Amino acid sequence: MTTTPDLRETAPADGTGPTGAAAAPTRTVRVGEDTFAYRRFGEPSATLPPLLLLQHFRGNLDFWDPILLDVLAADREVVTVDQRGVGASTGTTRDDVAATATDTAAFAAALGLRHVDVLGFSLGGHVAQDLALRHPRLVRRLVLGGTAPQGAPNLHPWSEDVFALATADVTTGEDFVALFFSGSTESTRLGWEHLARTAARRQDRDVPTDLATRDAQYTALMAWGVPESAKLERLSAIRQPTLVANGDDDTMMDTRNSHLLAERIPGAQLRIYPDAGHGFLDQYPRLFGEHVRAFLGR
Repeated sequence: MTTTPDLRETAPADGTGPTGAAAAPTRTVRVGEDTFAYRRFGEPSATLPPLLLLQHFRGNLDFWDPILLDVLAADREVVTVDQRGVGASTGTTRDDVAATATDTAAFAAALGLRHVDVLGFSLGGHVAQDLALRHPRLVRRLVLGGTAPQGAPNLHPWSEDVFALATADVTTGEDFVALFFSGSTESTRLGWEHLARTAARRQDRDVPTDLATRDAQYTALMAWGVPESAKLERLSAIRQPTLVANGDDDTMMDTRNSHLLAERIPGAQLRIYPDAGHGFLDQYPRLFGEHVRAFLGR
């Protein structure tokens, strides 16, 4: 396990200007009967496959931190996507992780991507695990952030506080910061700076996720989280090099489950970030991005 030094992030101007990932245009591609919204940016690499990012519960394209995106895109293409029915994508949101993984493989095929690295965050990390298992030749390397294995303990159900913050019909900035950050003065400050960065895009913003997406994704999360120790054996079949990362106090996915992922996936690396919660990658976007780049190769 690697515990990250107690470094502080600031909010530099880069990543929110017209040349950064925050200005990447939204595109669509047909997947079956529906169209998926996505953004693709960064220069293609002769040696590295595109990096596909899979988003968290109720998140859309605009929820990724622009600083993180620009760091990740320094030496390769990066692709972010709205799953079926999420944000500007059409259709009905899946209520099953496996079905979402199948959709993700179909999306990659629609873009002509034969090999990808994958960074899955939270619910997106569930999908990333299933994608690596069901489509092992598609996924070269895997980054699992703030997520948990299927059937893990300490995952189902959420606490009353987490449930109230995560599933409210209308979520506020205060709700997001309380849910994703540690509650310390410094973590809270960095949480608000993250929200300011994600709000910097003025044109071509994504469509907010709706309550139907919330309900479907919540069903998928709860089904994944039902304790069943036999399902932990699935992790032994993930043969892709894997980086597991989280904050030291994730109240949504429980940081202990990140340790469990790293223990069960052969050869996995683990990084735990201090004074951070579920949104560690939003709190330390530059630092986490550099750790991901070092792991994936440059």
